[in-house]
Amino acid sequence: MDLVTLYRVEPIHALMVSVLVLYLGLYLNRKIRFLSENYIPPAVTGGLLCSGIVAVVYAVADLEIDFDMQIRDVLLLVFFSTIGLSAKLRTLVAGGKALAILVAVAAVFLILQDTTGVAIALGLGAHPGYGLMAGSISFAGGHGTAIAWGAEAEAAGLAGAGMVGIAFATFGLIGGGVLGGPVARYLIGKNRIEASQHAAGESDEPEPDDDGRSGELFNILTAILVLAVCVALGDAVNRFLFAKGVLLPGFLTAMLVGIIITNLSDIVKVEIHPKTIDKFGEVALNIFLAMSLMSMKLWGLAGTAGPILLALMAQMLVITLFAVFVVFRVMGRDYDACVISAGFVGMGLGATPVAIANMDAVTSRFGPSPKAFLVVPLVGAFFIDIMNALVIKGFIGVLSRWFV
Repeated sequence: MDLVTLYRVEPIHALMVSVLVLYLGLYLNRKIRFLSENYIPPAVTGGLLCSGIVAVVYAVADLEIDFDMQIRDVLLLVFFSTIGLSAKLRTLVAGGKALAILVAVAAVFLILQDTTGVAIALGLGAHPGYGLMAGSISFAGGHGTAIAWGAEAEAAGLAGAGMVGIAFATFGLIGGGVLGGPVARYLIGKNRIEASQHAAGESDEPEPDDDGRSGELFNILTAILVLAVCVALGDAVNRFLFAKGVLLPGFLTAMLVGIIITNLSDIVKVEIHPKTIDKFGEVALNIFLAMSLMSMKLWGLAGTAGPILLALMAQMLVITLFAVFVVFRVMGRDYDACVISAGFVGMGLGATPVAIANMDAVTSRFGPSPKAFLVVPLVGAFFIDIMNALVIKGFIGVLSRWFV
């Protein structure tokens, strides 16, 4: 057996590669009609191609390229800080009903997703516990949830559950990024929703800037400072809560700090330029997603590719039908519902950043959807993890009575 040489890409070089990957994704999306018409995020296009090239290098040259993801982790905090800074209290109140509806819908879907996973496991003659790994643990939960529950499952006797969970989460990340755009395209086309209805209020003319370039620099510097405060205070809050035995993901505390800061700024009449914040969020999101996809080690998934792909196809079918016939209808059958449906697919199969990337790809073509960008991140960043934990524990309780 040949020895594999490990080549570690340092953080700053990984950042450089991720930007080049984004350039590649943008170029391919412009040149390949299928990609542009189905609103595939450029980070997904470029990231998948890069991970494929890395896998070929591994197979041909016995060289493993390992990207250092330190910067990616910071970008995740920055991105969710921008989501928090966009959550004005008046907007939260206005979106309260939609948020409550989407939370309830997501809870139903988690049960359906786990039921599908368990059914697939039983159909393949596997322990139903692996079905939970092929359900909401890995898909809606993502890599972090898959790793945590995988360790619990292995301790309970499910060999290799952790690796299986990571594999499902990885393929779910791909599936969520690829499927969300086509779902939105289908809904917009079938329901004859015109782009002009939603972009009519948008102007192609740049907004006048009374302060000129100095005003633009001021807005950028203010955004950098505020985002740094969100990340730093979020980390401090997270450490404090951890010491008290309360475990919350770092991105959630950063987002909560952002919500507090943006609403306090309204009270004291200090403006945080929203478009500048949005630009920082867009950049952070795309680089984060590009890094996540380009660093996938596809060769590690080859041995279990068959069952994983079967489960992925089944879950993609389930979430497509659910988004089209449930999410779209209960969220209002309008343009916002189309965008929310695209985000729901990304959230249900991959992760919240994938959901945002899906929605960003749709709104960049058809116009903004403030409602979607409010409710989907809140559900994906907070509520779905709580509901997922309850659903998983419920399934474990039922299955433990039936299977030894």
